[in-house]
Amino acid sequence: MTAPVTSRRSEKVAMTAPVTQQGGGKSWTIRFVMPASSTMETLPKPNNSAVKLVALPAKRFVVIRFSGLASEHSLRAKTEALNAYLQAHHLNAVSTPTYAFYNPPWTLPFLRRNEVMVEIAT
Repeated sequence: MTAPVTSRRSEKVAMTAPVTQQGGGKSWTIRFVMPASSTMETLPKPNNSAVKLVALPAKRFVVIRFSGLASEHSLRAKTEALNAYLQAHHLNAVSTPTYAFYNPPWTLPFLRRNEVMVEIAT
């Protein structure tokens, strides 16, 4: 992943955060969250047909935030903690966990921001 991403007329689009991942096994969906000031018309057009720009409606999530490396172990532990919170507060999850990562790979682990998020019924 590169930073910054550039668009036509050499205008720069800042590195976006978070980058989210959802899925499992060999099938994952990766999403890049664009700045709120962007529109579908102003975003750079993908040069790879596998990349799609999609506007998503607003949703409600319960999120647990943590620092450090987002290893399989830490993601599993934080997902279990999030599920315990959902049960304790009688909230209904309507999605599988989504993992959000906010930092480039060279960020020191203790400075990294990661999240596990689950959409809930409103």
